[in-house]
Amino acid sequence: MFQLGKTIVSEDLIEKEFVCNLSACKGACCIDGDAGAPLEEEETKILEKIYPKVKPFLRKEGIDAIEKQGTWIKSDFGELETPLINDADCAYVIFDDKGTALCAIEEAYNQGLVDWKKPISCHLYPVRVKDFSEFSAVNYHKWEICDDACSLGKELQVPVYKFVKQALIRKFGQNWYDELEKMAEKHLKK
Repeated sequence: MFQLGKTIVSEDLIEKEFVCNLSACKGACCIDGDAGAPLEEEETKILEKIYPKVKPFLRKEGIDAIEKQGTWIKSDFGELETPLINDADCAYVIFDDKGTALCAIEEAYNQGLVDWKKPISCHLYPVRVKDFSEFSAVNYHKWEICDDACSLGKELQVPVYKFVKQALIRKFGQNWYDELEKMAEKHLKK
């Protein structure tokens, strides 16, 4: 672990390799698990605002889940999350013709209908950020459903922090990312 501004960053972001392999996993991170995507407070307001523009992209099951639960939920642990369809798929998940899970929010974004790509937790994955009072912990989340992504990352020699570069810049800013790159270069020379 090393400190970068008000963040504590796991060395795994530099040492581990990762490139999403959607053809292998079919977007399993959006349909597996026991909770929706983590949300930040301001993201709940964005979801409420953009829902009418995202709704046409959604499956009937997603619309039903959102209209029953809301555009976001608060978990039993007080965490803000996207709602789920039958405790499984994220309510915002859609599927392409090959059965790969995609994000309806991102589809609306790609078509220029909304200016918000998707929740930052989704954009950052496999990086997870946990906020504490004095700092934020920035960690790599290892999940067996992403084994193919780890293999592809190793084959292509892409460290986690480079794979999620745009998301890290979105979350922490360009200067923070530039400092992370410098730390990575120093770390790898050891």
